[in-house]
Amino acid sequence: MSLQLRKIRKSYREPGGGTLPVLNIDSFELPQGTQAALIGQSGGGKTTLLNVISGITMPDAGEVIVDGTDITRLVEPARDRFRAERIGIVFQTFHLLPAFSALENILLGMVFAGRADRAYARQLLERVGLGKRMNHRPSQLSVGEQQRVSVARALANRPRLMLADEPTASVDVANQANILNLLRQACQEHNVSLLLVTHSAEVSAQFDRVEQLSAFNRPGDAK
Repeated sequence: MSLQLRKIRKSYREPGGGTLPVLNIDSFELPQGTQAALIGQSGGGKTTLLNVISGITMPDAGEVIVDGTDITRLVEPARDRFRAERIGIVFQTFHLLPAFSALENILLGMVFAGRADRAYARQLLERVGLGKRMNHRPSQLSVGEQQRVSVARALANRPRLMLADEPTASVDVANQANILNLLRQACQEHNVSLLLVTHSAEVSAQFDRVEQLSAFNRPGDAK
C-alpha cells in the first residue's frame, strides 16, 4: 500500500479563539501504482490534506502511512528527509528557484535527498521535452515549460508517491493535456502512485478512480 490515512484530524485556531475543523478522515487508502483524482470545493481542505500526507503539516491526531512508514512518528528532520526521498510534489505555482537553471533546480532537490545525479537530471529534462532549454532560468521559460521542470523535479528522487496540487491550473488549455499526460505516463512507467487534486471535471474524467473529498472527510463531525 502506497498511502494509508487512519483517523486523521486537523483543526486551525481562528482569530477569535475558536477552532475550525478542516480534516476528519477515518480511513483512506491508495494502493501502489494507483492513480486517483481528488475533487473538493475551494476551502474544503484539499491542500491541507496534501500537506498532511507529505509531512509539511502535522495532523492533530491520526496516522499517515507512506510506503509502510508512519510519518507522524518521525521528528521534523527525519520527516523532511523522508519526503525528499519518497514523495514527489508538483505545486500549482511551481516553486522554482529563479536564480538557478532548470537543471540546477532539479539537482538541488536531489542533493537534499543525497542523490545528486546530473545524468539522470538531464535525462528527465529530455523526457519532458526541455533538453535544449535545461540551462535556462525560470524567467526564460514559458509557464508550460516551468511546469514541465516542476514535474521533472518531482520525479528526480524516484518517489513512491506523487502528490499534484492543481498541476494544470496555471497553464493554458493547450498545455493542460500535455502536462497531465506527461505526469500520468511518467508515474505509470515508474510504478509511482499518483494523487492529483483538481477542481476540473475534464481533468478528473481522465482517471479511473475519482474521489470526492466530501465523501470521506467530515470536519463538521470532528470531536
